[in-house]
Amino acid sequence: MEALITKLTEKHVLFAASFAIRLALVAYGDYQDRTMVVKYTDIDYHVFTDAARFITEGQSPYNRSTYRYTPLLAWLLAPNVLLSLAFGKILFIVCDVLSGLLIYRILRLRGLNPETARRVCSLWLLNPLPMGVSSRGNAEAVLAALVLGTLLCMEGEGFFSVSKIYFGMLMLFLMYFFCLLAGHLTWAAVLYGLSVHMKIYPITYALPIALSLRTTETTSEKDKTGWRRFIGFTGSFLNRRLLLFTCVAGGVFCSLTALFYYMYGWEFLHETYLYHLIRRDIRHNFSPYFYMLYLTTGSRWSQWLGLAAFLPQLVLLLVASWSFHSDLAFCCFLHTAIFVSFNKVCTSQYFLWYLCLLPLVIPHLSLSLKQGVGLLLLWFAGQGIWLGPAYFLEFEGYNTFLLIWLAGLLFLIINSFILIQIIVHYKPTQTPQRLKAE
Repeated sequence: MEALITKLTEKHVLFAASFAIRLALVAYGDYQDRTMVVKYTDIDYHVFTDAARFITEGQSPYNRSTYRYTPLLAWLLAPNVLLSLAFGKILFIVCDVLSGLLIYRILRLRGLNPETARRVCSLWLLNPLPMGVSSRGNAEAVLAALVLGTLLCMEGEGFFSVSKIYFGMLMLFLMYFFCLLAGHLTWAAVLYGLSVHMKIYPITYALPIALSLRTTETTSEKDKTGWRRFIGFTGSFLNRRLLLFTCVAGGVFCSLTALFYYMYGWEFLHETYLYHLIRRDIRHNFSPYFYMLYLTTGSRWSQWLGLAAFLPQLVLLLVASWSFHSDLAFCCFLHTAIFVSFNKVCTSQYFLWYLCLLPLVIPHLSLSLKQGVGLLLLWFAGQGIWLGPAYFLEFEGYNTFLLIWLAGLLFLIINSFILIQIIVHYKPTQTPQRLKAE
């Protein structure tokens, strides 16, 4: 068994096997969709495809009801209509494997030896959850690749050769593109602006990025008191690197927003961004707020309650930014986990937002294997407890809203406990060192 694990975690074997498994799942999904009542393909994939069809006909993607994403995604999936329905799934699994490659490069930048980096990377590449999500046609892998690409560019300090990565011409091109950008703040800003455009939650990384790019205070500046120290702190944000990042990232985001506003008008702004701010999802989900929003449907206070739900997130994100910005990858992981856990809408696919960052954190945890497995089982137990009453509500028609809400509160407590354990047992990484080409 040990020999098999070692063989599977060899660099090229690991990447090739993970892609082959995902490709097999896509093929199986097509078979299940054609022959079984329960479909394999995610309903969102059909929404993406319908939106892409409207685009190929010269219409707005928002003619497809429930399409609440950037038009860029529909444009990317136009080949679903023009070439093959499987194109989007192939794109998503490529991004899924690419995310694993990016995790590997970041881990190597952080000083891990190749074997350890491959083993940690396999926690993503051989994980059935991202495998299933991407092969079912969910687009979360695209965002994972953009976020990880941003972190690679922020942490890297040079160029990397990828001549030994020959995993297909397309994969070679994508990996070359991201790894070539390593260490370039401008390209980190480009990827960050694009990631915020694709889905709004990475905007929460703005503060830790700004704090990590500000000018470090000198000892004499720390000795200052009162308003002079405040002015010095404020002035630390006025430096070339931070201004460059802000201008480039903001330029990318604003340019895409302006372009699509010109093409699709107010409907684009509402469906892509504003809807998610005022969204009141009263369907059962893991969020601790869903039952409150369900009970207050139609109330004049309902909209304000929905906005107030952002306050705990905001406070925790501010504290996490100030406390952990020196380790950007860890801070982004905490931000994402806090955002998902305390969000007013929380579904299983949201878990991938922080799970793609978890492999960057694991090597720096002092948890024993027993403790780590225990936390993992606790996390799954919390989901299992929630799924029980959710099943009886969804399929049996029983009124289990209260039980679902209580299970959601328990899941929030479990997530909070796990985050506390991760923070307590985390050992900050050293400044990344430039690696030689492999």
